[in-house]
Amino acid sequence: MRPTEHGEVWVTEDGGEIDQDLGHYERFLGVTIGRDHNITTGQVYREVIEKERRGEFLGKTVEVIPHIPDEIKRRIKNAAEKTKADFVLVEIGGVVGDYQNILFLEAARQIRFDGEKTVFVHVGFLPVLHHLGEMKSKPLQHSVRALMQAGIIPDFIVCRSEYPADDVRKDKISMFCNVKEDGIISNPDMENVYELPLLFDEQKFGEKVLEKLGLEPKNTDMKEWKDAVARMKNASKNVKIGIVGKYFDIGSFKLADSYISVIEAVKHASAWCGARPEIIWIDSKEFEKNPAKLSELRNMDGIIVPGGFGSSGVEGKIAAVKYARENNIPFFGLCYGLQLAVIEFARNVCGLKGANSTEIDERTPYPVIDILPGQRKIIEGKNYGATMRLGGQAVSIKPDTVAGNLYGKDSVTERFRHRYEISPQYVETLEKNGFILSGSTPDNRIKQIGELPKLKFFLGTQFHPEFTSRVTDPNPLFVGFIKACLEK
Repeated sequence: MRPTEHGEVWVTEDGGEIDQDLGHYERFLGVTIGRDHNITTGQVYREVIEKERRGEFLGKTVEVIPHIPDEIKRRIKNAAEKTKADFVLVEIGGVVGDYQNILFLEAARQIRFDGEKTVFVHVGFLPVLHHLGEMKSKPLQHSVRALMQAGIIPDFIVCRSEYPADDVRKDKISMFCNVKEDGIISNPDMENVYELPLLFDEQKFGEKVLEKLGLEPKNTDMKEWKDAVARMKNASKNVKIGIVGKYFDIGSFKLADSYISVIEAVKHASAWCGARPEIIWIDSKEFEKNPAKLSELRNMDGIIVPGGFGSSGVEGKIAAVKYARENNIPFFGLCYGLQLAVIEFARNVCGLKGANSTEIDERTPYPVIDILPGQRKIIEGKNYGATMRLGGQAVSIKPDTVAGNLYGKDSVTERFRHRYEISPQYVETLEKNGFILSGSTPDNRIKQIGELPKLKFFLGTQFHPEFTSRVTDPNPLFVGFIKACLEK
């Protein structure tokens, strides 16, 4: 998935590379979701074809229907059984009418036909035409008609719009879409998306769903969630964070979704510290075109260099790391951000002129970042798909370090997605010059956290701590970073 088209690639605890929507579900639900909760057309067709090749259909004619919907249903039930779920929420991506999702809609129709307790919730768009001053329901009406053509009548309609759906619109939608008015749920734009569960609760959405399923209503305890939202809304301090990335531009627009988990982790930690974040997007390629622009970083309370791949914009990121280090601006490097911090330190502090990553320059005289030994054979065989070092991995942390003090424990599990590492042969040189490698694999083979403890905050991780940050439980490293930014 290209970040500037589909947003970030979310990494699950068990090593799945998934659409960013799974990240939203983990953040809102506070539960760990595995890779088998991501069901794609490719997975489904591949499994059906392989079953046919193995003779599992016993000579029957294999066709798109019923065998593709059957495999979709099997995967949904399998995911539910593995997690011992008593309630399953299935999102069918895209919009009604996409050719890609028609077989998923057919599977959904069959699930109800098979006798499962099922509720259909349709999310539709109500545009507000400002030159007319009116909210229009026609697009939603047509999407519901298209859904009905697929054999599904929604039980609820969620109205996505810039403003709350009023009674006039609800009445019209109810009449044209065959849904009772109390099943029309308003979902307007909100300054803080974490208020949305509270808005749904006000409309008794959860109670209505349970009633449709024939289940007993449950007492809703949302105190912890309300407290978290209140911290965000009542934050009395401001903190300005510059994210120096390269996956921003797509045509005439900039896409924040490329780094959505980083943004949300910053929000979680800022609220925890009583602050409201202002996130500034900084394209690292601009520093390569005009180095004088680096001085703009002085206006930031902190700088994050997030993950990435390839050589585009890399020298601009390295220049930003150097500026942060030399001007003692709090710095947080994530995955590639750590690797580039090592390159910058090796070049400008350790005297290793031309130091680089072999990902960028295979002929570098000082390969301070090199490919993981187990990855070399994979790359040579051009076996790129889902073969990185992925998912939750143990990280051993040295005591009396910045990382150790923030985590408050000597071992944690964080999520990884990388092929390259800090070269073991340069570890001694880095540490001798003051770059402390405070986290590693339990066998001490792969270095996973690096820091400069004499600065206000200068820390990088080979893993992605943003994937384990939650609204009510922010990642400790992000909290430490935001605290340092506020002190600045």
